[in-house]
Amino acid sequence: MAKIIIQGKIKKFNKTIRVDGDKSLSIRSLLIGSQSYGLCKIKNLSKSGDILSTINGLKKLGIKIIFKKEICYLYGKGLNGFNYKKNILINAGNSGTFARLLLGLLIKTPYEIKLVGDKSLSKRDFQRIMDPLKEFGANFKSQKKNLPLKILGTEFLKPINYFEKKGSAQCKSSVILAALNTPGKTLVKAKKSRNHTELFLKYLKVPIKIKTKKNYDMIEINGENQFKSFNYEIPGDISSCAFFIVLTLLSKDSNLTIKDVNVNPSRIGFIKIINQMGAKVKIKNKRDVYGEKLADICVKSQKNFKSINCPVKFNSNAIDEFLIIFLLASKASGISRFRKLEELNKKESPRLKLASKILKKIGIKVKLGSGSIKIFGNPKLKVSKKILINNYYKDHRIFMTSVIAALCLGGKWTIDDMESYSSSFPSFLDILQKIGYKFR
Repeated sequence: MAKIIIQGKIKKFNKTIRVDGDKSLSIRSLLIGSQSYGLCKIKNLSKSGDILSTINGLKKLGIKIIFKKEICYLYGKGLNGFNYKKNILINAGNSGTFARLLLGLLIKTPYEIKLVGDKSLSKRDFQRIMDPLKEFGANFKSQKKNLPLKILGTEFLKPINYFEKKGSAQCKSSVILAALNTPGKTLVKAKKSRNHTELFLKYLKVPIKIKTKKNYDMIEINGENQFKSFNYEIPGDISSCAFFIVLTLLSKDSNLTIKDVNVNPSRIGFIKIINQMGAKVKIKNKRDVYGEKLADICVKSQKNFKSINCPVKFNSNAIDEFLIIFLLASKASGISRFRKLEELNKKESPRLKLASKILKKIGIKVKLGSGSIKIFGNPKLKVSKKILINNYYKDHRIFMTSVIAALCLGGKWTIDDMESYSSSFPSFLDILQKIGYKFR
């Protein structure tokens, strides 16, 4: 098992960087592109393991995908245009987004398709996807509510009315993609969550209507309307930026600018939370591109941070960033409170439980509930002992948060599961080295 050893803090830096293409948009561009008609050209596609799983899965379904000079060329075959043999198996690897969204596109399959994933993904809940897709008419075979499962579609699809109550963008998006191949009008009432799928389809002029309410969105999709291929450039992933933002905030005399980042309002809960904690992160040069909002993010190191009673309304918009937010809370003055975070334990690992374990290792008092956590911050927190991070379910965000903690707090850290970060952010360590840290 690969591991990394970090001894000593990062030195002050003043850098401008770019991060990998947004993973959520990378997966959606490939899946939606497969349903378009014609040649799609996609720039700055993420090179993560999750994207490789998506590409390999689509190739098994008969979609031609090639790369030339960093541009992905995808040959879409139109709605329900997949072409494949009987009894195929698709391995989603670690990607919950690919696995769940793909099922929405397979509800018309005439042959049974088996979907599997790695050990981590196989523990995650797929019943939340199977239930609404069964209403369309799809059939499933699964021993439990997890992977592996088999899906068999139907020619007799019927539109549904669906209420997504969990704030899961994956569930909502799977239903929306299923509606593309379904005749008639599908209605989705969805608790607030990432809205990339809706914006992407709206940009492509697919018949979709979106009404935004205070606590939920109403989405109407008219199915079986063919759409053309597209050219698309993936912006930087704000979830990846979060690690470098906190690194800069907690480092001494440092400045960082991150260029061309996706600042979709459904993704900047992280920025809103840490700014309430006293961070002064600035979003500059905001503009609209391909239906999304892009900007540059500027951040400077700071000495003082406030505790927070985190508003629940930010949870779904910062769900992937809470581990690194907890690290910032460990250096804040006072007690930070986070609640209604049950979804955090349904990710690649039980992240709430593991976050508590890591914070205790570095000397922070924590009170953990079933879906809540209290963090008793210590502005003078430093680490001078040996820290071992291992057996953490190969969770990429656990690994990357631990690396940032080591670079900010000091001590000698040995962090296992080094290979895990490539599933979401393969240039993570390369960017840290450009900023100025040399790893062993």
